[in-house]
Amino acid sequence: MVGTQLKWDEYATAWARLHGGFDPRVAAPVVRAWLRFAYHVGYVLGRLRVTPTAVTVGGVLLCLCVPLFSVRSAQGPIVGALFVLLASVADSVDGAVAVATGRTTRLGYVYDSVADRLGEIAWLAAFWLIGAPGALVVAAGALSWLHEYVRARAVAAGMREIGAVTVGERPTRVCVALVGLLLAGLTGLIDLDLTAGTITMATAVWVLLAGFGLGQLLSTVRRALLDAG
Repeated sequence: MVGTQLKWDEYATAWARLHGGFDPRVAAPVVRAWLRFAYHVGYVLGRLRVTPTAVTVGGVLLCLCVPLFSVRSAQGPIVGALFVLLASVADSVDGAVAVATGRTTRLGYVYDSVADRLGEIAWLAAFWLIGAPGALVVAAGALSWLHEYVRARAVAAGMREIGAVTVGERPTRVCVALVGLLLAGLTGLIDLDLTAGTITMATAVWVLLAGFGLGQLLSTVRRALLDAG
């Protein structure tokens, strides 16, 4: 399959097999449009012989730019939000390249998961540098890490597919980081003293969603494993 470029319908079928049978062709319009956009970008990169790992590495580098640029000026958080957006595109596109070119591997899945965690650490580091309390930032990171750890252990315990069942999933964290940095930058244009308060509120939202999502995930895992015997 390596070197073969899948058309959209073939890609959607292959993508569904890797995501618990969820068919992107019947997803909500916004989700379908995003996945199709990722497919087209991945298709082009595949034609250019760009590897999924290269895209993953590029996404991590974009994430590392978030704390570097977020504190350079009053408009820094807005620039940081742009890097979060670009990194989230890379996060979708690396998988699209892998599926479209038949390069999906277990090792690639591990690399992608590690890259996601490193990216979130970079975003939270930017929150802290802008003014969010360290304890709140650590809580946000710990709860998100626990969310993914519980998911991984549940799969190891026999659950074949958990799916997106909580409000604390990766897309939620992307949205909180993106909107939080953007609002921090915009309020900073009005009054610099508002920046720290705004990013603190964004961090608190991250903590609340991550905590509630972890509770949802634990409940789902408990029911599934008890039903399985």
